[in-house]
Amino acid sequence: MSAFDALKPALQAAPRTWLVTGAAGFIGCNLVEALLQLDQRVVGLDNFATGYEKNLAQVQASVGPARWANFRFQRGDICDLATCRAVCADVDYVLHQAALGSVPRSIEDPLSTHAANNTGFINMLVAARDAGVRRFVYAASSSTYGDHPGLPKVEDVIGKPLSPYAVTKLVNELYADVFGRCYGMESIGLRYFNIFGRRQDPQGAYAAVVPKWVSSMIRNEPVYINGDGETSRDFCYIDNVIQANLLAATSQHADAANQVYNIAVGERTTLNQLFETIRSLLESKFPHLEGVRPVYRDFRAGDVRHSLADISKARARLGYEPTHRIGEGLAEAMDWYVQDLG
Repeated sequence: MSAFDALKPALQAAPRTWLVTGAAGFIGCNLVEALLQLDQRVVGLDNFATGYEKNLAQVQASVGPARWANFRFQRGDICDLATCRAVCADVDYVLHQAALGSVPRSIEDPLSTHAANNTGFINMLVAARDAGVRRFVYAASSSTYGDHPGLPKVEDVIGKPLSPYAVTKLVNELYADVFGRCYGMESIGLRYFNIFGRRQDPQGAYAAVVPKWVSSMIRNEPVYINGDGETSRDFCYIDNVIQANLLAATSQHADAANQVYNIAVGERTTLNQLFETIRSLLESKFPHLEGVRPVYRDFRAGDVRHSLADISKARARLGYEPTHRIGEGLAEAMDWYVQDLG
């Protein structure tokens, strides 16, 4: 039995109170759903800067009225300390997902990225510390590896950041470490690698590649690849991320807390391979995709060429074991994509 399989009945037997920031966003709403399905009490916070009410409506429909009654939502901004204090009251675990993502957005608007990702982050740390939460789990990022060329990426070897977004995520790790040293606060950072799955927004200039490409293919629009398509990423399905967050919050391993962990699959997929996988999954429903090819354009500023995670630390200390590789995740999510994006 996996560590996550063992954890689920233990949580149901002794429900806790969890705060999920960014609860209406892609990762946040999936965490809310998973926790409610496990009969946990959940507090959600979101300002709807990048989240959507429809995501929470889908969660409500999925979990049913009895479990939905265990959810309390507050609309608010992590840049407001009073709001952070209010939602941290009587909480056991914090899963901090609220942030302004996107490398290009941070290059265009570094002030907003800093405000949400750094000011908002330290507000949450202070509020969680003062509320006496058991553990603070936060969304870190593979962008922290910056210009370091080594593969696979190992947690304690990083380079220089390549974007304001990457800087903010590195600063989060530094703040969390200092709060552990100065205040004895337990935190865990999860360096996400190219997460994809249900309820991921396909719209806007900063949309993630998987939902954006699925949407474009369904609508018979051009699919653009930045560079030659041989850029590679370690794509990670949302169910792996849910597992990692719950294990990180509850792990009793002596060396689990006050660390950062790569959350990925440990496999590289090029953009050309990703394109062909998505195209082949959609072709039976959308015949216009037979033989369609992407449109190549210039490389994008701030992007790294290759990304691949070493996940051995998360395996050893958290019991993390990804259940979905990229093909399995895409196949599972495709019906949702087609229904939602079509």
